[in-house]
Amino acid sequence: MASDSVGAEKIVFMGSPDFAVASAEALWQAGLKIVGVVTTPDKPAGRGLSLKASPVKQWALEHDLPVLQPDDLRDAEFLKALQAMQADLFVVVAFRILPREVFTLPPRGTINLHASLLPKYRGAAPIQWAIIEGERETGVTTFLINENVDTGDILLQKTVPIGEDETYGELYERLKHIGAELLVETVVKWLEGSIHPRKQIGAATKAPKIKPDMGHIDWHQPAERIRNLVRGLSPVPAAYTHWNGRRLKIYRCRTAEHDSAGTPGEILQADARKGVFMVKTGEGALLLEEVQPEGKRRMQAAEFLRGYPVKAGDRFE
Repeated sequence: MASDSVGAEKIVFMGSPDFAVASAEALWQAGLKIVGVVTTPDKPAGRGLSLKASPVKQWALEHDLPVLQPDDLRDAEFLKALQAMQADLFVVVAFRILPREVFTLPPRGTINLHASLLPKYRGAAPIQWAIIEGERETGVTTFLINENVDTGDILLQKTVPIGEDETYGELYERLKHIGAELLVETVVKWLEGSIHPRKQIGAATKAPKIKPDMGHIDWHQPAERIRNLVRGLSPVPAAYTHWNGRRLKIYRCRTAEHDSAGTPGEILQADARKGVFMVKTGEGALLLEEVQPEGKRRMQAAEFLRGYPVKAGDRFE
């Protein structure tokens, strides 16, 4: 729990997705004084396109906190309302890029939580890219926001191993809680004056936003490279290929030693009884374990092979 002096400092929390909710709740439970929340405007969702609040807004309303939802972060009315909260510190988790007019407002600065070991994987999708690039470890970083994205001085970091078969969705769930714990530690120590910023050191890499077409599998790539792409995009947006003119999403697979002279994308084995669904790649082969035919639900490979006329020698397009 925060000390009385630290707990008296006023914080405005900024974030939108459920990843940020874990941090907001952790700060709240630690006794830190959140006086307001900034999040994205409500967005149309579902078949009826009714407006839906962000997870962070829903959390804020449950805690009777005032909420600001600006379209424009430089809007004069928004800045006036933000100043009126008289926050000592802003805390940002999975939100938008803040203009200087915003992040320089509080006297204690603006702290951001980022899901990588900065300066590696700066950008919108650090968790996905760490897996896609075959990293064995990643982590979380807290830092002070400046004018350039994810380049500010580091406050604290924690290294986290990536499981051999761990997917984006699984690592996301772990990092949102590990990050929340690190954020609480950071905020308390920062307000106490017991940690000091340090410059980012090392080679910087980028983690740009994931676009749906990035999941299109190139079967000429090595099996391990494709496996990492599948892991890094599972469950969303999901890696995919085409079979019989229709999209087939792939959620889990593993590499297999195979000396077949088949060509990349060729189905080497399709045994429904054994559940073996093997595809040739540019180097080695992949055993597909969990897939989703277009318009259908996710299923294990054996179930897919029982229901669809797949045979050895067929090719993914």
